[in-house]
Amino acid sequence: MTTSLQHLERLIAFPTVSRDSNLDLIAYVRDFLGGLGIEATLVHSEDGRKANLWAPIGPRDKGGIVLSGHT
Repeated sequence: MTTSLQHLERLIAFPTVSRDSNLDLIAYVRDFLGGLGIEATLVHSEDGRKANLWAPIGPRDKGGIVLSGHT
């Protein structure tokens, strides 16, 4: 089982320089959320080197939670 500290250490270990790809980080978060039963959709950039992640959490008919972050 991963602790919160280990999870945060893993997240901040990803290189996130804006000129570089963020796909490794996005895949990690997608897989983590998938392990919690949360379905995520990736929206790739035109060149395919970057992606945004869309992962609605909560009831879809009444709204839910939106987490927005910069990668």
